[in-house]
Amino acid sequence: MDMLTGTQITEAALTDWRKLGQGLHGRYLVDDFASGARFVSAIAQAGDATAHHPLVTMGDTYVDLVLVSDDAVHRDADGIDHVVEWVTQQDVDLARRISELAADLGARPDPTAVTTVELALDTAHADAVSLVWAALLTGSTDARGRGTIGDDVRDATRRVPILWFQETDEHETPRQRFHLDVWVAPEVADERIAAAVAAGGVVVDDSQAPSFTVIADQDGNKACVCTSLRAASEG
Repeated sequence: MDMLTGTQITEAALTDWRKLGQGLHGRYLVDDFASGARFVSAIAQAGDATAHHPLVTMGDTYVDLVLVSDDAVHRDADGIDHVVEWVTQQDVDLARRISELAADLGARPDPTAVTTVELALDTAHADAVSLVWAALLTGSTDARGRGTIGDDVRDATRRVPILWFQETDEHETPRQRFHLDVWVAPEVADERIAAAVAAGGVVVDDSQAPSFTVIADQDGNKACVCTSLRAASEG
């Protein structure tokens, strides 16, 4: 099934969900663990109908869901198809069904609370170091390149955050190599940035906002606040 574009996902108008990174993320508030379990059980039955299910994390007062297809088709500029992890129509359809179930069962959507973190390593040697990090993080080099056309390390069971590699030039001067990508709902990005600044952080670069804004702490360590929106410079 073809991967959906950002425009197609936006036009789907999934009010309970936000696109963070590769997938659709939703958080639903519940009265107690038993209520959450009933909600998840209903989701399981809905997913069984199409053999597609979300990733579920739950606690006493919330159910967190991630919808992503591991067999999405990405067609590159040369017309070659690649199988990747991304949002497809089956994710959109199941997201709508889950929203209906939530309304029926009293689970309350809280889409602006969703957050996910990815690790990024700046390197000129991604093809080599990615194997080391795949083994360190997951115990196997099989996770390197899984679900992506790049060298990303993606654990099939999502025990650890995605690690991706940002190409950089060779250099001798020591500098920060790791940074965090903090994905949030677009409408709370400014609030998250303001909170970091109020706590002593500094905006280093907002030229690509609202796609991402670079924040540094007092020691100069950087992180990016990311959203699914394109940079204003892209129109």
